[in-house]
Amino acid sequence: MPRKKSTTLFEDSMAELEQLVEQMEQGDITLEESLQSFERGIKLTRICQKALQDAEQKVQVLLEKDGKQTLEPFNDE
Repeated sequence: MPRKKSTTLFEDSMAELEQLVEQMEQGDITLEESLQSFERGIKLTRICQKALQDAEQKVQVLLEKDGKQTLEPFNDE
């Protein structure tokens, strides 16, 4: 099954965010580069948060039956 665009966007954003954090933690970049990385990191965080909110809404819609939310056991098989 092909991956959806939002999933790829989320995963790509997370990977880039992890890379930025690694660079900043090493401390080998200038203050200006750190600020640019921090700004990019904030944008990536917002993209990830939006993707997670969208996924949460989708799950809520899928679980809703007859206008009421129902909890169903999670089967990890």
